[in-house]
Amino acid sequence: MTQEHLNHLRDRIGQVNMEILHLLSERAGLVAQVREYKEQCALNLYDSEREASMIESLVASNPGPFPDRVIRSLFKEIFHASLFFMEEKTLDDMMVSVQAGPRKTIDVKGFEVGTEPFFIAGPCSVESDEQMDQVAAGLSQLGVPILRGGAFKPRTSPYSFQGLGVEGLRMLRAAANRYGMRTVSEVTDTRLVDVVAEFADILQIGARNMFNYELLKEVGRAGKPVLLKRGFSATIDEFLQAAEYIMLAGNTNVILCERGIRTFSRRTRNTLDISVIPLLQRMSRLPVVVDPSHAAGRKDVLTDLTAAAFAAGADGVMVEVHPHPATARSDAKQQLTIAEFADLTNSVARLATQRVPTPKPTPAAMTARAGQTNLQTAKMTVRPKN
Repeated sequence: MTQEHLNHLRDRIGQVNMEILHLLSERAGLVAQVREYKEQCALNLYDSEREASMIESLVASNPGPFPDRVIRSLFKEIFHASLFFMEEKTLDDMMVSVQAGPRKTIDVKGFEVGTEPFFIAGPCSVESDEQMDQVAAGLSQLGVPILRGGAFKPRTSPYSFQGLGVEGLRMLRAAANRYGMRTVSEVTDTRLVDVVAEFADILQIGARNMFNYELLKEVGRAGKPVLLKRGFSATIDEFLQAAEYIMLAGNTNVILCERGIRTFSRRTRNTLDISVIPLLQRMSRLPVVVDPSHAAGRKDVLTDLTAAAFAAGADGVMVEVHPHPATARSDAKQQLTIAEFADLTNSVARLATQRVPTPKPTPAAMTARAGQTNLQTAKMTVRPKN
């Protein structure tokens, strides 16, 4: 074999590779048409019997030199790639996408989430009628439209306070009704969705349940707005896909909530991911709320985190407020008193204007500019001799 013959063979192999590539592209186009038809008819995308039949037919027609096991392996990979292509949904194809329609505003008993910045506030756990009355009275005076309170509490330790259950929901609802507020409370189990929906205006899915797909589907069928918290270690794509589960079940009124992710930091309970706020606003059409209380696990930095959240584009912020945090039955260290929350709202308003740097040239820049001005003036005053 000469070098010229070798080069010819290599060229021919390159041509065959391109022919295979074009055939694969043509196959993908046909698969796309099949997917469109199956989606219209609500048929399963994957047909295992047809795949097995096609592979056996190919093996029976194998002219060699590849052995049958290689043919099976090659076409299984092709079929797997085709199935992935059929099932794959890019963000732009999803209901949560900013491409899917106008930006969502969600009506919660006359209050529009997603129009103006707002607060959600209230205790971590509902503990008594007196507690809820005090906090609702104080927060309503401060213009807080939505009252939060946990009645079913998923706790890391099975020995920790688990909430008052239905009685707690009743207390939350009664306090909100007295002061003209809306309510949000967490639902932790598919069996509790209808119960919580009876008392809460917004159903909350906590971070621990972001990956509980059956619960996501169930709240999607409940007909109430849903506040979906990001999981401790969830990526942005996983977060949006969880929201998609709710929307596919028939509920498009979803509020995304960033509540901090788990990192190596020991100074705070979690790490608030500020960067996710503008990303979610660019990628999704859903309102975005931030929970700095659970992110920090401490109240001394809540004002700064709240200001940062609003500055980054959050539609709302959820803060834990308790009449007497020292006696709270859960998360005492991160809850504010009503007076402290009032100070937070005032401080955030001041920070919005005071912490923004005013463009101001450096002395060197001013000197350089003055020199340029003098030079231009000199050029204008010098007259050419006749």
